[in-house]
Amino acid sequence: MAAEHFCRSCHTPFLSEDNLNENNLCPACADGSVNFDAVYAFGEYDGALRHLIHLFKYSKVESLAHPLSQLLIRALPLDRSFDVISPMPMHWWKRWQRGFNQAELLAGPVAKRLGHKLSTQLGRQRRTEAQAGLSEAQRNANLKNSFCVKNPEAIRGKRILLVDDVFTTGATLRAATETLKANGASHVSALVLARVDRRISNTSLKPPPRPGVLNRSTAADGGHFKTGG
Repeated sequence: MAAEHFCRSCHTPFLSEDNLNENNLCPACADGSVNFDAVYAFGEYDGALRHLIHLFKYSKVESLAHPLSQLLIRALPLDRSFDVISPMPMHWWKRWQRGFNQAELLAGPVAKRLGHKLSTQLGRQRRTEAQAGLSEAQRNANLKNSFCVKNPEAIRGKRILLVDDVFTTGATLRAATETLKANGASHVSALVLARVDRRISNTSLKPPPRPGVLNRSTAADGGHFKTGG
């Protein structure tokens, strides 16, 4: 489904042109807060792809990691090279609760395909609330000072590819990019399975209910596309 309105810079789709300024830029791009260089996505956060991500992430079907990582590999840009492949890190407490970091399981085969070892230089130094259901301002505040780099010399001057499952508003990627570039990274791009269509209400971005828990949120709305510069 083609977007009727989208940001000229980051290509985020929106429900209304009221979200864009006279230069067709979204608020994040207009105020310069889009600091990452590109986002490569396999498809939209919709239909079967969304269902598979939920099974993998929330129902803990770890066997889906390999087939989903193969979709990520299909979305890799053929005309770009990267020095460091890193999963989007998870705070140790959340990882203990879930049992695994889904981004790490997805990133392993990607790093292998590109001939790199998976980097663990980027870490989470602060436990944050779940991003789903938060407003843009709440997401940014929630992520402030949440990332750290263990050894800045290991990323100085390097081109970083961050791997994650879903790109929603970009708040997490912006926070991670800020930390990476402040520690010397020259370029930060992201590779994700799915990108959320911003024309859909944030209430549809909440995770599925846990067994026995009522969730009143509505259902959210693939294609292979790149966003960013």
